[in-house]
Amino acid sequence: MNDSSWQPEPVPAGPAYDAQVGPHTRPMPIVPDAAGRDFDDREARDRGAASDGGLLFRDETPPQEPMPSPPPPPSQAPQNSTPPPPKKRAGRDLRAAIGVGVGLGAVIFASLFIVKAVFVGVIVVAVVVGLWELTSRLQEKKGIKAPLVPLAVGGAAMIIAGYVRGAEGAWIAMALTALAVLVWRMTEPPEDYLKDVTAGVFAAFYVPFLATFVAMLLTADDGPLRVVTFLVLTVVSDTGAYAVGWRFGKHKLAPRISPGKTREGLFGAVAFAMAAGSLCMEFLIDDGAWWQGLLLGLAVAVSATLGDLGESMIKRDLGIKDMGTLLPGHGGIMDRLDSLLPTAPVVWLLLAAFVGTG
Repeated sequence: MNDSSWQPEPVPAGPAYDAQVGPHTRPMPIVPDAAGRDFDDREARDRGAASDGGLLFRDETPPQEPMPSPPPPPSQAPQNSTPPPPKKRAGRDLRAAIGVGVGLGAVIFASLFIVKAVFVGVIVVAVVVGLWELTSRLQEKKGIKAPLVPLAVGGAAMIIAGYVRGAEGAWIAMALTALAVLVWRMTEPPEDYLKDVTAGVFAAFYVPFLATFVAMLLTADDGPLRVVTFLVLTVVSDTGAYAVGWRFGKHKLAPRISPGKTREGLFGAVAFAMAAGSLCMEFLIDDGAWWQGLLLGLAVAVSATLGDLGESMIKRDLGIKDMGTLLPGHGGIMDRLDSLLPTAPVVWLLLAAFVGTG
């Protein structure tokens, strides 16, 4: 069909009403278009507006362009989803640990340089308390009843015999203590006898016998300075291991025994102990040489580390963190003797080889 066949549409009689206007509104005039059709003026305006890019319907709303959202304040800025690595923290109360360490050091040094016998008494007290902690934990966690009374009496006898009679007296006291443990346990039922006496003999060797070498260091003419060298090297070794391991430790030394110890910490212990050993042998020990101090420091670092690992093995077997709670920030007496006990015979032996026992 062409346009000529289109006919004008009939216009209804009466006024034209806009579909959107009420009956009392004045009608808009009819305007015919070029094809003869009539359109409401407003419709024409709407179409004209549409042709000009305007709206086609009056109820149509123009599209709103999204407003750019303002940047979030610094406090709400997106953060990296990866959490920062945890800060390394010390595992104990350092203030309490330092305070207790200073107090113990004051007692030790005062007794060393005032009356030697007083320091022997300090060793005896430490040994008896250590034995009490060890036997108590064995009974609590494993049901092992190592007899404390013969151990405490025999341990005190070992320290005094070592100070008075030397190594021979210490060995005799050790043998008598082991015999006393065997006899004392016979007063109880035979169940677990072998287990209990084995633990008793082990405790006698581990705590008082090894501590006897500290008393034997004291018998030399420069005995107090030898004890100071022993204590300083052990403490410096532990401090070097802690400081270097805490700052640079990445490779575990013995993760199944002590997860906190690292190879870097061991290197720190060796370096610190060797430096301190050369200074101590040069300036504290009579007839000592700096190179001897290097060997002494190396041996102390190794023995102190092994002693610490040995104590950790015992505590892991017992399922405990500390042997006691007597020393705030440190644990128990045994937790402080762990590296000292195996180091004492090493220092005594090397000093005897380097400068003699006199």
